[in-house]
Amino acid sequence: MNYQLLDECSKVIENKQILVNAISRRVRQLSSGVRPHIEPEPRMTFTDIAMSEILAGKLKLEFPTPAES
Repeated sequence: MNYQLLDECSKVIENKQILVNAISRRVRQLSSGVRPHIEPEPRMTFTDIAMSEILAGKLKLEFPTPAES
């Protein structure tokens, strides 16, 4: 894992729990065969790809809105 990418990602998504969850979900998707949204460089791990996608603005986080009663 590239710790420089992680530091940059923590500036984009400040909540560390949300950041870890976003990265891990994307890593699961990539490892199951989903194509990356960026052009991976040689020796990039799935984690590095996920973090690079966050930095490139290719991944968007959406939070569900509570149902109105």
